[in-house]
Order: sequence, then C-alpha cells, then structure tokens
Amino acid sequence: MTQQRTGSSRGQKILVVDDESTSDLMRSVLRRLETEGFRPVVVQPSGDRVDGRQYETEALFALTEERPAAVLLDVRFGEYDEDRFMGLNILKKIVERDPSLPVLMFTQYAQGPYRDTAVAASLSVNAPVDFIDKLASPEEVLLRLRRLIGSAPDNVKIGQQFELDATNNAVYCHNEGEKNHIREIQGMKFEILKELATAYFRSEAEVVPFSRLERFSEGEDSRASLRVRIREIKVALGKAANREFGADELIINIRNRGYRLSPPRISGTSSTSGPQG
Repeated sequence: MTQQRTGSSRGQKILVVDDESTSDLMRSVLRRLETEGFRPVVVQPSGDRVDGRQYETEALFALTEERPAAVLLDVRFGEYDEDRFMGLNILKKIVERDPSLPVLMFTQYAQGPYRDTAVAASLSVNAPVDFIDKLASPEEVLLRLRRLIGSAPDNVKIGQQFELDATNNAVYCHNEGEKNHIREIQGMKFEILKELATAYFRSEAEVVPFSRLERFSEGEDSRASLRVRIREIKVALGKAANREFGADELIINIRNRGYRLSPPRISGTSSTSGPQG
C-alpha cells in the first residue's frame, strides 16, 4: 500500500490513533492541524468496552480507506499492564502495511523506567518514525510532523529577520518593527531560496545538491550561474537587513555537495532561531 507523499499540507489526511483523542491536549493538537490545512481522521472504535486491539483493527482499516499522509499514534492504550505498549504493536502492523508512511509516536514515557523500551521499539523499525512527549505543545507536534512528511508550511521563517511566503512568491525582512518586501528576490532567485528554506525546515543541517539548484540557472556554465544568483540573493537580503553577509554566512557552499542555509543571528543575540511555521 506504499503511496506517493506530497510536499503541500493542504488537504493531507493525518490518521490519529489515540484513546485520549477527546482530551483538551489532543483537541488543541487537532485544531492546530486543521488550522495548518491538514485533515485529521480520528480512529474511534465503538462499543462499551474498547481496548487496544480494537484500535489496532480500526487503524489498519483506516489506512486502506483514508490513505493518510502520516499517523499520530499513542504508545499506551488503557490502564492495564498488557496495554502499556499496545501502540508499538500497532506501529509494527502499520509498517508492515506501508513502510514509507511517517508515524509520530506520542508517549508518556519520555522519562522514567519505560523510556528506553518505548524509544528503542519505536526506532527499531525500518520506517520514518519519530518519538515525542505526550505533553509536547501543538506547535512542536506540528513541526515534528511536517519534518517527517517532508513538507514545509506556506510561510517559513529564516532566522529572526527573514520570512519566505511560498503562496505569494515573496520574501520579507522584519526590521525595527517593519515588514518589508524584498523585491529583488523573485523568479529563479526566489525558487533557489525556497529550495534552501524548505530543506532547512526539514533539517537544519540538510544540504541541497548543486543539481537541484542548477535547474534555476541559465547559460552554458550552470554552476557559475548558480554562484552569481546565490551572491545576488545574499546581497539583497543583506541590503534589506542593513548588513553584509560573508562567504560563510546565510548561504554556505558545502564543498563538492551543494549549498546549505544558515539563518543569521541578529546583533546582540546568542543564538539563531530554528525553523518555524
């Protein structure tokens, strides 16, 4: 049942398998998913006495019927010892059905004596699986889910000053309380920065290969043309932020591999903010 994953979150279904899906915490997560354009599909077995095995049956049925882009899956179902790691059994069945399907595991065992068991089991399968504290904020859940799926939001913040708006093909600079459109970055230059920002969102260390960026270059020497466009992007961003970026800042050339985005620090700060949606 392996299926193609897409980059946009609009309309993508997220299968939610959690016996506490009606809790205040989970309702906040579901609302955030909907706000970001996802369509949560909540597994809700019927009956007077529902246990983890019924959740497993309903979840596997929903995989075929709904074809979700990812799964939010709790580790524990119920209060009995035999249900403590029921979610890990469900995970194995999901991976058997579709080993490419991203699964974000919720757990209350982020600390304590069962942490190693939960983490080791969730990481032992050959599939895109991540592990998150059940008490994580809806924002953190959304970020981790997007990284698993490989999609980026319509707006990606690049550090604390720059913002890329994929919907309107625009780049903005936040400077002294004002949001200014950087008009010099458009067309192929916008596409190059978008590739870099999307990769950074997925993983802060991700390098975009030269071959992927050279699609937006012209002329016989595509590598040289790409260098020129990268330099023009850095100059435009620097001008908007009233600063100059060196060779080892903002967009870094990784020898023989490609380019990597490294969001700049604002003077006076000790760290660079990570990717945000």
